[in-house]
Amino acid sequence: MSGLRWHDRAVSCEQVEPLMPLTQQFIRQCSDDEALFKALSAELCRRMPPELEWDRDDLMARMRACPPGLRAMAAVYQLDVSMTLDDFGWHFGNWHHRAYCEETLRGLRELGAHEAAEIFQAAYALVQPYWDRIGELLQQDFDEFAKWYRGSDLEKALDPLNRRMWDFCKRTKFGLLDYWVPYARKYPGKVASAAKP
Repeated sequence: MSGLRWHDRAVSCEQVEPLMPLTQQFIRQCSDDEALFKALSAELCRRMPPELEWDRDDLMARMRACPPGLRAMAAVYQLDVSMTLDDFGWHFGNWHHRAYCEETLRGLRELGAHEAAEIFQAAYALVQPYWDRIGELLQQDFDEFAKWYRGSDLEKALDPLNRRMWDFCKRTKFGLLDYWVPYARKYPGKVASAAKP
């Protein structure tokens, strides 16, 4: 993925104007939700450029260096993409990294998406008996995972949780990303530095 998107609003890292680091003052003064979302997106792109997606350990290190709110936003983003385009099974195939999945769960909780966190935790627990098998298939080729997953017991077991998460996301305007702007407004100190550098 080469950037961030807010469901019907494309915000790629290439399109985001380079900004100075995000500040609490900017968050407090920005009255436009879309402008604030774009600023949050730009800050995430600045701190975690798209090329990091392929090095999960480096991505995790960069995420952990972020303030807790920004870290949570970064962790939740790929789950939102997965649930928009596919389901939990594909998410765990595409993001087969335990630390990343655990960070996603923490991120959902930090952002206050408690129902989504509970659903994700249940899906993550269901995938555990299959985790090593998924890893083996991914080492062969992603297509091997795809062939195995379609119609598998895991796909069937995850189906009710997929439906719950899809229903949850439908109740919000922008899926899991709906939590970003309200969180930033409520906790600017957990998202950005206090002053201009």
